[in-house]
Amino acid sequence: MRIKWLIEFIVGLFILAGIVALLLLAFKVSGLSNYSGHNTYKVTAVFDNIGDLKVRAPVTIAGVRIGEVSKIWIDNATFKAYVDLIIDENQRNLPKDSTAKILTAGIIGANYIEIIPGYTEENLTAGTIISDTQPAIILENLISQLIYSLKGEKKDDKDDTKKDAKNAQKD
Repeated sequence: MRIKWLIEFIVGLFILAGIVALLLLAFKVSGLSNYSGHNTYKVTAVFDNIGDLKVRAPVTIAGVRIGEVSKIWIDNATFKAYVDLIIDENQRNLPKDSTAKILTAGIIGANYIEIIPGYTEENLTAGTIISDTQPAIILENLISQLIYSLKGEKKDDKDDTKKDAKNAQKD
């Protein structure tokens, strides 16, 4: 009886350890684990349009994650989006004239911020505002511009055909 209880207890511990391991793996893979406030510094980027950028979105350089988005708010005076970025302390040597742009991971993936390093000798420091930014590209806007431009070309083609027909009648 005592051995059966011990085996059930060990199996229970093994199952519990497996569940904890799966939860830790899920948090690690999903990116839901926060950057801690230790060994990081905060800079702010100002964008005209952030698209679908969310808090905890990655901040990368050349595809390597160096931080994450910690806060997003709008300035009621300028109507621009301000995005706080928490960057790893190891990246203290980023030039002050670096550019930030919002990209999309794949066609319908999540948005993230890519930092393109500049060339000055001065480095980004805590509290620096990055004003050289490129807004998110909104897929719906691109499609509507494409459709509008195609309609304009068709109209021009019809006008050219009518002109050619009139010129042919004159000759």
